[in-house]
Amino acid sequence: MSGNLLYRNICSPGKTLTVSSRRVTTGNVFPNNHPTHHTIFPNDHDSIHMVSECPGPKTNQLHKELGKLQNAGAVTFFVDYEKSHGNFIVDADGNRLLDLFMQISSIPLGYNHPALLEAVIDPKNIALFANRPALSSFPPNSFPSRLVDTLMSVAPNGLNEVQQMACGTCSNENAMKQAFISYMINKRDNQPASKEDLDSALINQSPGCPKLSILSFAGAFHGRLLGTLSCTHSKPIHKLDVPAFDWPIADFPQLQYPLDEYIVENKKEEERCLAMVEDLIERWSCHCPVAGVIVEPMQAEGGDKHASGNFFRSLQRICKSNNVALIMDEVQTGGGASGEMWMHELFDLPESPDMVTFSKKLMTGGYYYKKDYRPDLPFRIYNTWVGDPSKVVLLEAFLKEMKSKDLLNNARKAGDLLKKGLLELSVTYPNFVSNVRGAGTLCAVDMVTPGIKDSVIAKLRSEGVVVGGCGERSIRTRPSLTLQEYHINMFLDRFSTIIKEKLSSKKN
Repeated sequence: MSGNLLYRNICSPGKTLTVSSRRVTTGNVFPNNHPTHHTIFPNDHDSIHMVSECPGPKTNQLHKELGKLQNAGAVTFFVDYEKSHGNFIVDADGNRLLDLFMQISSIPLGYNHPALLEAVIDPKNIALFANRPALSSFPPNSFPSRLVDTLMSVAPNGLNEVQQMACGTCSNENAMKQAFISYMINKRDNQPASKEDLDSALINQSPGCPKLSILSFAGAFHGRLLGTLSCTHSKPIHKLDVPAFDWPIADFPQLQYPLDEYIVENKKEEERCLAMVEDLIERWSCHCPVAGVIVEPMQAEGGDKHASGNFFRSLQRICKSNNVALIMDEVQTGGGASGEMWMHELFDLPESPDMVTFSKKLMTGGYYYKKDYRPDLPFRIYNTWVGDPSKVVLLEAFLKEMKSKDLLNNARKAGDLLKKGLLELSVTYPNFVSNVRGAGTLCAVDMVTPGIKDSVIAKLRSEGVVVGGCGERSIRTRPSLTLQEYHINMFLDRFSTIIKEKLSSKKN
């Protein structure tokens, strides 16, 4: 199939999808008024269509086939990516679902957006897709200008350097390494490493391999490599049977909602956690000094846990006063879903964090950093690929679309509507839905129990809506930046119906 024909097929969803007459939901609590012409995502679907259970028979068969080759227990369903379009994902059985999870927050514009498809089939870009370079040693001649036009065009204020990586985990891992390198360069007063440093490093001994640490927070998720896994504390299964560094762990604030009713309590909780950070940095300074603090602007995998701007400003002050690098993990929150390009911009920090990591919606991984943290020698932060220039091509198309369509503002407006609807449900069903919270479209609610959370997520999927779970009993949304009011109403209508059914069955 030629590139142009593939592009036409993918962009013409009506040609490839079988529409079912099955009624997916009952009631209409939230009106499904929506435009017939889609100005943000051209020809986005208007409706959900379910032709089988989800997962259905084809997915179940594929699951068996994959299960012969690997542990496939994490698979939710198999996807027909050619037929998926806009804010709707089509599974192997032909079910068309509204996707409010978007590949764990990693699809920025929705499926098969024309701007991205045009970038893929543009003859000027084909060589970059066909020839993945060893980027640290043989970058394409267009790479410096493309970085300026893409990643540096949305860089956090004051962060004028960037290091590309392939994924979020390796972005965090290498940012932590860079914090260690900078710490030791400063300790040596910018002098070259000694022969003893070099020789001892080869056998994992000090002084070449110093005893240093990264402070992280309980409930955090930063990845699954050895360093990042040592800073991950969200689920035991992530860490079970894997050796970990013995590094300090501070409590992350557990805020109470509604926020305006617990101002005093939440302030005390944040002060308690900040005091713990200061105490840990001081106590560990004697035997394993803290070189960096890594923190998410919102703990996502850990349960969509938020903290105030004052908490993050105070955390930055503590880091600066102790010469500790502040690493802001924006892997899941970066890219506009919060209503800002970077969620930490909501905190009114006096200056940007020392490093900001990214991936997911930006399609390429990496991190920004202050110039003081630049490694002193080549090959200290290095691997074969350190990213992928073809992903920067897609990022360029995404950023142009984001700016031309004012998608950050769209995320703010859509997020306000989504949170408003969830708050209404929490008022109507206070014993079922609680702790509504969010920034932009990064929204979450708590269910009564973990079991109810899991059953509601499964029921929503069977009714044609994909959402995610996090923490013990939270349901979260991670939609694209092209989310519209009618998408939100589809979700809220089905969510409301499911809650009513759950309550009705409980009474009976």
